[in-house]
Amino acid sequence: MIEAPALYVGAVTHRRTVAPTYHFRYRYAAFLLDLDDLPALDRRSRLFAYNRRGLISLYDQDYGPQDGTPLRPWIDGVLRERGLDTADGRVLLLTVPRVLNHAFNPLSVWFCLDRDEQPRAVLCEVHNTFGETYGYLLHQDGAPMAFPIRSRATKVFHVSPFFPVDGEYRFLLSALTESLTVAIGYDGAEGQRLSAVQTGERRPLTDGQLWRILGRLPPPGIRALAGIHWEALKIYLRGGQFHSRPQPPEERIG
Repeated sequence: MIEAPALYVGAVTHRRTVAPTYHFRYRYAAFLLDLDDLPALDRRSRLFAYNRRGLISLYDQDYGPQDGTPLRPWIDGVLRERGLDTADGRVLLLTVPRVLNHAFNPLSVWFCLDRDEQPRAVLCEVHNTFGETYGYLLHQDGAPMAFPIRSRATKVFHVSPFFPVDGEYRFLLSALTESLTVAIGYDGAEGQRLSAVQTGERRPLTDGQLWRILGRLPPPGIRALAGIHWEALKIYLRGGQFHSRPQPPEERIG
């Protein structure tokens, strides 16, 4: 059985492979949370709060429809609409909650498991810096997906003003074991444009570990947001082609 809740402490690396090139890396700590366990985690942790203010807090309104709808019924409905049956298995969310009431998740990953703990679908929820979100739903028409999960999706959502909304993503998600890798490659007609890789080592989600995360200021979300804007400024100053932000897709999941 996949252990959750848990922490994956490691780093995120971004590498732009078309001119103007860049490479940056920052420390990162991601939370692996069982959606059904969130109220109980709130009760047993002094530092983690669910749908209320805390030093580290997760709000339903930050995910999915972003209207405060309870997350488990929402994702179950999404899967049912697409004919995907998880037979009431667990849904695990890999994300960074709010730390000191601040959060920015370029990517949150929903692992929708069946009763045998095999993934039947994976929702890769992408957030851009304009407050918009889109979910790439990966699946094999309801068949179990073996780890490591490899999948592709056409890019339809604006993320960076220095890339157009075209091309294709390649997803690689490792098993949720002692080590974690989440890698996304972004390809265009000229080949690979960008790679983003998140790695981490499992830690127990205890108050002691949460204190360590709080001690590594700024919080992970602020580090991610600052890094993205700093690299964007350098790309702009080096003559990167700017693409205006288009209207987001009408459907928020594809």
